[in-house]
Amino acid sequence: MDPRWIWIAVGAVALLAVIGLFARGARRARTQQLRDKFGREYDHVVTATGNRARAERELVGRAEEVKTFNIRQLNAAEREHYSIEWIRVERHFVERPAAAVVEADELVGDIMRVEGYPVGDFEKHAAHLSVRHPRIVEHYRAGHRVIGGTPGSASTEDLRQAMLNYRSLFEQLIGEPAIRDVPYEVPSTTEISSEESTRRNARSGLRDEDRL
Repeated sequence: MDPRWIWIAVGAVALLAVIGLFARGARRARTQQLRDKFGREYDHVVTATGNRARAERELVGRAEEVKTFNIRQLNAAEREHYSIEWIRVERHFVERPAAAVVEADELVGDIMRVEGYPVGDFEKHAAHLSVRHPRIVEHYRAGHRVIGGTPGSASTEDLRQAMLNYRSLFEQLIGEPAIRDVPYEVPSTTEISSEESTRRNARSGLRDEDRL
């Protein structure tokens, strides 16, 4: 065999090896970049999809989609309005904690729509939120799980934690600390009622209908 062909073959193999190293390095760099950007949301999506490559495509797709939105910060008048609304929700928590948690969820959704996030179901809202607020999207999910649970299954502590989660999210969305008007303390027998669950489901159903 002509030695030149041997050297050509060796060179081709070496080139492929170098390309492979660069590709692996690029993948590792992208993985680290996504981990840094999304934090725990990265692991959440990997678990949900069951595949790292699929999860990374999902996260990159989210970021690209959110770039097309006209997201803006609330103006001073809007921040004042929603701060007053938050105080109202907190006051409701004392006597009707289950209803207050639902109201907190709805208030957060209203703020997101005013800021420019598109109307969508909870998972869409959480996905879009994770791009700009990756550190607190888990608060959104934790609060929403209390609302979406079996009617009557939420304990006092569940409700209190849900309000704290929504409060963290609220503060991030409006860009300033919320005025805490009342402590999150309720009678130990308080649970989310079937009435509140039905109200929540009906509202969600109406929104789904509106999107069609």
